Amino acid sequence: MKKVERINIIMRYINNRSHFTISEIMREFNISRSTAIRDIREIEAMGMPLVAEVGRDGGYFVMHNSVLPDVRFTDNEVKALFIAFMATRNQQLPYLKSRHSLAEKLLGLISENQQEDLVILNQILLFAGTNPNNPDLLDLSDLPHPMLEKLIQILLMDRYVLLTIEKDKVINSYPIYILHLYQEKSLWMIEGFDLKEEKKEIFPVDQIINVHPCPLKKRLSKNKILEKINQQEKVINLILELGPKAIAQFKKYHPLNVSISYTNPYQTTAILETFINVDNLEELNEMTNWLLFLGRDIKVRKIPEKVLEEVQERLHLYHP
Repeated sequence: MKKVERINIIMRYINNRSHFTISEIMREFNISRSTAIRDIREIEAMGMPLVAEVGRDGGYFVMHNSVLPDVRFTDNEVKALFIAFMATRNQQLPYLKSRHSLAEKLLGLISENQQEDLVILNQILLFAGTNPNNPDLLDLSDLPHPMLEKLIQILLMDRYVLLTIEKDKVINSYPIYILHLYQEKSLWMIEGFDLKEEKKEIFPVDQIINVHPCPLKKRLSKNKILEKINQQEKVINLILELGPKAIAQFKKYHPLNVSISYTNPYQTTAILETFINVDNLEELNEMTNWLLFLGRDIKVRKIPEKVLEEVQERLHLYHP
């Protein structure tokens, strides 16, 4: 029996009963417990109002002749949701198939007065990456990398994964424990612990061609992984004092592993401490560009010699 056919029959089965259990569904349709639970969840997602009963003999029953309550937002909640939605323009987000259809559904939940407020907000608010001449124009499609959604679905069940990555036409597999999935410069990245090399690595999602749960024999415990990461932490070799203008630049963009500590209650001065791998040419170039991006409102307490030379060379090119 095909899945769609089975779910339709299960829906008719439970709709004609005052009460049912997972065990009954398993016996009636000769399916496993995990399949039965998955089918029930899909039926709930389709809108059938099922209520779970707690207890030793608990199960489910259907709320007949009941209307689910409407979702209601205050004026401020509506504005907050809409502004947050606007701020994600030109960002390819997982599960977002169409920004336009999602906006229409949001507008359909609110009153005409609230809709008018949102139209005005859409006209006057601009965010980074928005075209000021045509704010409704998106520079990117709504669809993210096709592997992103699959990756997240696997992560919701298991953070130990086997990544298959293609780089420079070479394909390699990496068993990793995923620490973070993040977006940087409009690109989705994975920060993970390589279980084979036993070190932290960064993997671009765009380079992933396949992802699977990691075989059990290649796993380390989470505590063991964090212990190894702590042992591998690099010695700080860059220390900066940031003024208010540099802090503003820092908030616009900063590498994932770099943070600041504010040194006054008004958050107008801060200390930045991090490690730069000067032997990695790509990292050296990126960090040099970023230091120049911070601007002149910084004081250098400590900096690697190679970074200082690179900064001075860039400044000489700008001001011959």
